[in-house]
Order: sequence, then C-alpha cells, then structure tokens
Amino acid sequence: MHSNYNLLTLSDSRLLNSNGQTIYYKERIEGRNMKITDTIKYVGVNDHQVDLFEGQYAVPNGMAYNSYVILDDKVAVMDTVDANFKHEWLDNLEQALGGRKPDYLIVQHMEPDHAANVANFLEVYPGTTVVANAKTFVMIKNFFGLDLEGQKLEVENGSTLSLGNHNLTFVFAPMVHWPEVMVTYDSTDKVLFSADGFGKFGALDVEEDWDDEARRYFIGIVGKYGAQVQRLLKVAATLDIQIICPLHGPVLTENLGHYISLYDTWSSYTPEEEGIVVAYTSVYGHTKEAVNQFVEKLKSKGCPKVVVYDLARDDMSQALSDAFRYSKLVLATTTYNAGIYPFMNDFITRLVEHNFQNRTVGLIENGTWAPLAAKVMKEMLSKCKKINWLNTTVKIMSAVNEENRKQMESMADELCQEYIAKSDDLANKSDMTALFRIGYGLYVVTSNDGKKDNGLIVNTVTQLTDNPYRVAVNINKANYSHHVIQQTGIMNVNCLSIEAPFSVFEQFGFQSGRSTDKFAGQKVNHSDNGLVFLDKYINAFMSLKVENYVDLGTHGMFICSVTEARVMNDQETMTYTYYQKHVKPQPQTEGKKGWVCKVCGYIYEGDELPEDIICPLCKHGAVDFEPIEG
Repeated sequence: MHSNYNLLTLSDSRLLNSNGQTIYYKERIEGRNMKITDTIKYVGVNDHQVDLFEGQYAVPNGMAYNSYVILDDKVAVMDTVDANFKHEWLDNLEQALGGRKPDYLIVQHMEPDHAANVANFLEVYPGTTVVANAKTFVMIKNFFGLDLEGQKLEVENGSTLSLGNHNLTFVFAPMVHWPEVMVTYDSTDKVLFSADGFGKFGALDVEEDWDDEARRYFIGIVGKYGAQVQRLLKVAATLDIQIICPLHGPVLTENLGHYISLYDTWSSYTPEEEGIVVAYTSVYGHTKEAVNQFVEKLKSKGCPKVVVYDLARDDMSQALSDAFRYSKLVLATTTYNAGIYPFMNDFITRLVEHNFQNRTVGLIENGTWAPLAAKVMKEMLSKCKKINWLNTTVKIMSAVNEENRKQMESMADELCQEYIAKSDDLANKSDMTALFRIGYGLYVVTSNDGKKDNGLIVNTVTQLTDNPYRVAVNINKANYSHHVIQQTGIMNVNCLSIEAPFSVFEQFGFQSGRSTDKFAGQKVNHSDNGLVFLDKYINAFMSLKVENYVDLGTHGMFICSVTEARVMNDQETMTYTYYQKHVKPQPQTEGKKGWVCKVCGYIYEGDELPEDIICPLCKHGAVDFEPIEG
C-alpha cells in the first residue's frame, strides 16, 4: 500500500504522515487551517454529499476540493471550490487570512468543482486581481458574465508573478484535461500547484490507498490525454519539486518519485503490472460459466494476477482502470441485436475513448444462431493502437462444449506463455527453439561474481552446432563480465525483443558491473544455474556452460554448451538495425562538426577523432564512431 502522503483525518483531528506519526493538529470546525509550509495554508473542503463524481464515477469515500492560500507581502488564493461549499470555503479562507485581504485569485482550471465560487469570492473581496490565461478569462465570462476589465492579470506560458518572497511561474497544460488548464510552480517553497494532476477520488478524512483511486481518477478523467501529460511531465522534470498540491486528494510531500513514475506509466499507456483482466457479460449464465472455466485455466498456468469483471454488475470505472493497469485483456460477450450486449458495448466505447493501446487482447464470443460478437468487438477496437490480437478466438454456440474447452486451453497457452516460461515448475527448460531467436541481434549476458548479479549488452552470439547444442559468445576483455565469466564458467544469454526500450541499453551497457549493482531494486528471476534472466523485454534465454575459450585479442570467445533454454513469447528479436532505427535516440548533430557514436549517440566535437577514444557513455571505441555528415 502506497500511502506516503500527508492525510488529514477529522475523526481524531490529527495530520498524519505515512508512518502514522502526528505532525500537527487541524480542527476544521474550530477554524484552524492545515499548514502546508510556513506561508502556504490549505483551505479546501471535503464533500460527502456526492455519490457520482462528474455524474458517472462512484465515490463512496467522497471527494476533496482543494484550495490554498499563499501568505506573503502579497496574498494569493489558489483556486476556489465546488458551489455547494461556498460558505464553508469562505469561512476557511477568512480564518486563514487572519484579517488580511487577498491581492490575487489565481484560477488554474475552470471546471465548476474548482471555479464555481469565483464570482462569490469577488463579491466578498472585490478588490482582488484575478490571475489567469486568455482562455480562462473567456470561460469566466461564459460562466459568470464577468469581463473583469481593470481587475485581471492575463498571463502567458512561462510568465512569473512575485508575491514578495514567493516567486510563481505559470506553466500551461492544455488538455490536461481542459484547454485552459495551467499549473503553478512556487520556486521559493518548491511547491507545484498541479491543478487536476496528481489528484484522486476520495475525501481527505478517509484513509485509503493512493495508487488505486488515483489510477481510477487518472484513467477516467485524464486518460485520453496521455501525450499532453507526457509533455507536462517533461517540464516538471526540470523543476525542483518537493511538494505537490493538487486540486483533488492529499498534498504529496514524500516519495514523489513514486507518484511521478506512475503518472509517466499511465500517460505513456505502458502496462503497470503483468496480469490478465477478463471482462464479460452474460445473459443466461453460459458465458459466465465459460469465463469461470477459462479463469481456472489461466490460474493453473501461472498467471500472476487474474481480475474478473461482470460488466453488468461491477463498477465500470474500476474495470476500465484495471484494463489499463494490466498487460492483457480478454473480452467475453454475447451477440445481441446483431451487435453486442449493451454493457460490453459501453465498456469498449470507453476503452477507445480513453486511448486504450499497447495491450494483448483475446476474444470469447457466444451466439445461438449467428454469432457476431467477436467481429463487432474487433471492429470497435480497430481504432486502438498497438493491439496484439491472440491467434485463438473462442466461439461458443449457446453452451460450452469440448471444442470450446480446447479453444480456451489454446488461448490460455497464448496468454500465459511468458508466465509458464518463468515458472520453474511449468517451464519447458529444453525448448531449443530458443536458439532460433539468435540473429545479428542484441542480447543481455548475465553473470554473477559471487556478490551480485551483473548484466552486459553484447551483439555477437552465434549457434555453432545442434548435436550437441553449442553457442559462441564474444565479449570485450575490457568488460567486467568477461572477467567474471572466465572465473565462473557460466552465463545466461537473454534475447532482447523489439519491445526493449533504450533504458535497457543504458542499464546494461553504459555502466560497469564492478562498481554498480545493475539489478538493484528490480524483480529478478533465476534459472537452474542460479543466474538471472530478465523479467521482461526478452523473447527467450539460454543458460550456457563454458567448454572452451579462444583469445581474440581485444575480445574473448566463449564456446559453450546449452544447459537450459526457455522461450518467453513470440515477439521479434531486437536486431542491431532495429535498435539503430527505432530505439537509439537520434543525436542532435545539427550545426555540429565532429563524430558521433553509432551505439549510443554521444557526439565528439573536433576535426580528428582520437584513435584511443573511449565513448564516455557506452565505453565503445573509435571503430563505433562515424563522422557527422554536414
């Protein structure tokens, strides 16, 4: 449970940190305001009246509408709250001000749960200057009929505002998730006022896991706009942020890397966890029975997580959230009025609307006389990017029969191929088709020096014989792995798939295993020889035992027998060409003169390339540099 945020609890009037330690007290009914920093106070409200947020998302633990006050030479109020809490908010604000008058009302987002009290605020504090961007002022006029002539400060992207000691910078965040949205960075206290970003469902007087409700909130509210969130995260990465103050949910003061990492995962549509979501509808119970049988097959084949949703009865927003959370999805429904059952139609519509992508999907259809469900579901999902469709489709004609059980077995095998391969009990450890994944590709060779696991990028792996199976691996003598393998006589060769990102090459290719633990904090699997094989981004691995060694000058050739071989999935092997075209960041050579490393893109500027140059990033020599073309 990730609850590393400050949590306001009204029941015992204490502000607690993630370890349950009391930091300070707040009693809302007595009017004392929560202190964010010495000069920033929380003046928001909790809503336990709402049952459906935005009229569609169940919020059994209510909602928080956050607002903040910065007390400096000038006083700035950060956003208002929902219309139903006008008086409570104005009371909180009055108490926080302590008799002072606000100089600025900063409006970051015009959704009514945040901006409904703009006009009410100005009635109470008529001399306040409203700070917003051009699109926001248009919306203020649309909502309230206010033109605010002589009472507004229109800001541009990157504009700054000094309150005295506090210096605020406004960063536009269009379509996160309205076009006028901006966030505000306080460089003095290093606070990011993040608008709807980093928000969650739930009031602040209820303790619950941040990840789950923030995920459901993000996917439902912001999920369609992943590209826009990615752009905002790039800007945020340039700022020193120590506190995040969102418009919903708790103020985040600890473990910020965790929350930012989740936002990066969600907004890039990367599966957060390995697992399978099975979402179904069933009219008379036959499809439900098929799903029950199928789920048991998945569990028996080592699937780490199976989550099942009856779309007619379970929370649709939670099903949507988990479809984005896990790596694989199976949809099961009936043909209905020459289409599909309404709840499944609704679910798929939501998937498409929220930019569902980069997942493996399987289909189970049921129909008594003219089954069309699989065809309709596939057509509806055709707008989604990077969907890996299973080869097997289960076609049920009314009730499950033996042929259907065989189809479900085949589908489960497809879905669980990687999970089976990772299991010591279930894996085929003599699958020599793993050797078919060897090409002029890129591999991670893993070893262990007796203290820690190590990994190295290589591109020279060759099958020599098939009776017995022998493989040759060439490794540069300058690499620590060469030394370790000479000492131990064993290694694993992990065949990278085209799914491997550049970070894998940075992890295993740009640092030495002598001084760095390349697997620190990562999930690891071990083969029978005790060495690591990668948890993801590979399509196969082989365990090798060194039989002979050939000294090749700069390199050493290890001739090895294959002691274990597992196929993980059917993804294509990462070739050197694919890496160059699609994975390696393209170097920014415009206007530069010199040489560029073909491996990592490092640029050496100069007329002549030193013969003894060693790339400071990937440690490759002069042979892997090429001149920058003018």
